[in-house]
Amino acid sequence: MLPSLVLPATRGPLSATVAAALSAPPTGRPLMLDVLADAQPFGNDLQLALHLCYEQHYQGTPGVDETWEWDPNLLRARAALEQRFLTGLRGAVPGGHDVAAEFAALLVEPIDGSGVSHFLRDEGKWWHVREVFAHRSVYHLKEGDPHAWVIPRLRGRAKAALVAVEFDEFGGGRAESAHSRLFADLLRGAELPDGYLALLEHVPAPMIAIVNMMSLFGLHRSLRGALVGHFAATEVTTGPSAHRMVQALTRLGAAEACKLFYTEHIEADAVHEQVMRHDVVGELLIQEPELAADVVFGIQATNLLEERLSEHLLACWRAGRSSLRQPLS
Repeated sequence: MLPSLVLPATRGPLSATVAAALSAPPTGRPLMLDVLADAQPFGNDLQLALHLCYEQHYQGTPGVDETWEWDPNLLRARAALEQRFLTGLRGAVPGGHDVAAEFAALLVEPIDGSGVSHFLRDEGKWWHVREVFAHRSVYHLKEGDPHAWVIPRLRGRAKAALVAVEFDEFGGGRAESAHSRLFADLLRGAELPDGYLALLEHVPAPMIAIVNMMSLFGLHRSLRGALVGHFAATEVTTGPSAHRMVQALTRLGAAEACKLFYTEHIEADAVHEQVMRHDVVGELLIQEPELAADVVFGIQATNLLEERLSEHLLACWRAGRSSLRQPLS
């Protein structure tokens, strides 16, 4: 017996079309995405539609027939949505082939200290922190899963090194230490729902786009270089921001479970950064030097979407309003 259908409220004609299809078993009829050509590639409608497609490859959606995962008509619709998103990403970044220069830029902290973690450390309120937790829940409750898609696409030392990083992400064999479990503990410590995608209704497109980018890169072998570039960029930049989050949470008197998630990332990502840069990216480019442009693209796309999220959060907060579609209770 299938569980009750649980689909998020739609955000436009694209997500409505996908949700309507998923609400019943596959019929063999194509999904008509008539307005796709006019859709914003980073907008709420397209991003939710793409998220609904991708989620069938993860834990699925309660009440949705599992045969949708490989239904040809859903895959065709997903491919069209992906192409719109990918075209938008490629058109918004400069590109290039200099991987070393991209990493060098990531290793330099911004002088003005104007990022989200700086704001939270210096002047953030508890409601700001809880909103960040809600945004990030869309990824952190599946942390490591999108990156696992690239494992069979790598060889030799690059594969072994990436698996070592993923082993840590999944708790080193201990379920209670998996990063997704630590984030669920964090949510409970902040008195927020800890269920998988329980906060999706609250989260707008800028955060959903980041997770969709991971899924896009992971599910396509042709984008393995971009996935590795994205993963490396994330590991390089997480440690300093996690340190500032611990400072913010300490200042605000947050529960220890909230701080533990970030202290774990300070320690783990200091090691992961080196492994990803040298053993994964470095070895991949020795094996396949033609993937340098894809690695650069993955780094730049990650920076682009993270900056869009940061701008959204800070613009909302400085205007005194919630950054979420629906404020938290």
